[in-house]
Amino acid sequence: MNRRRFCLAAAMIPALHGLPAVAASLKDGGPVTMVVPFSPGGNLDTVARAIAPELQDLLGTTVVVENKPGAGGVIGAALVARAKPDGHTLLVTTPNAITVAPFMTSTDYTLKDFTSVGEIAAASLVVVVNPQGRFKTMRELLEQAHKKEGSVTMGHAGLGTTNHIALLGLEDAAGCKFTAVPYKGSAPAVTALLGQQVDAIIDQVTGSYANIKAGKLHAIAVLSAKRDRFLPDVPTLAEAGVKGFTAMTQAGLLAPAKTPKAVIAQLNSVLNKALQTDAVQQRMTNSGSTAMPSAPEDFQHILQAQLERARTLDAQGKLTAD
Repeated sequence: MNRRRFCLAAAMIPALHGLPAVAASLKDGGPVTMVVPFSPGGNLDTVARAIAPELQDLLGTTVVVENKPGAGGVIGAALVARAKPDGHTLLVTTPNAITVAPFMTSTDYTLKDFTSVGEIAAASLVVVVNPQGRFKTMRELLEQAHKKEGSVTMGHAGLGTTNHIALLGLEDAAGCKFTAVPYKGSAPAVTALLGQQVDAIIDQVTGSYANIKAGKLHAIAVLSAKRDRFLPDVPTLAEAGVKGFTAMTQAGLLAPAKTPKAVIAQLNSVLNKALQTDAVQQRMTNSGSTAMPSAPEDFQHILQAQLERARTLDAQGKLTAD
């Protein structure tokens, strides 16, 4: 899949010859704002700031990263949904703020209010603990969770986020129940774990990588099917005894619905070009994520699949704001 996307992106590069007209239009209309619907320092913020300098160079206009956290990504997503569809206001997001959140809280948008520019990056999800805490392995954590329901506190990035949905999936697969603690993004969850306010968190490798490398946090399991290339010594859930469940985070770029197709096509070309630069790929590697050049419809398909998954979870009564 990754190889196919890289080849597809390479094939798109000739389309960049048509870029100046759109770049001039964007420049004439002012800066491009990439809205991150979570706090600074988390996965989406890291990804957005990894691509911003190259997008600015390629577009010839200022590119600003603006954090609008709150309500599991709903506040930032709503801002972009209402924005003028001219390519100047974009949303850096995982699918969940668009597909899951509307089932959990009142929103003035649905998936139909956005159009895909393309995928940006993918990252493994990881269960992380404080080295000074009571659990050293995933087996130890699950053993306690099985002994007493709710006796293990597990933080996540907010209701309806990828991390939250992964926590629900982990509970089902492991046959246990955690006390879930929501935060306004990955960064606040990491801060809470550093302060031993929770036993563990589910986070993107991107959000916790620096603290794991520094020895301040300890990864006890990755939720990917195979060991993550950035954390090769960390076992998978299957290796820790939990079979049949995997999860990943995919970050993408969205624009308001009704943004002209020509603008979407050119933004996608610029995005793919940026993702293939050495500078962006190095930043991605340094943070524990992988650049994912793609066509707009590729990320749109991911969004649609997540929407169907959200409908299933909602029908099962699992998407509550409790």
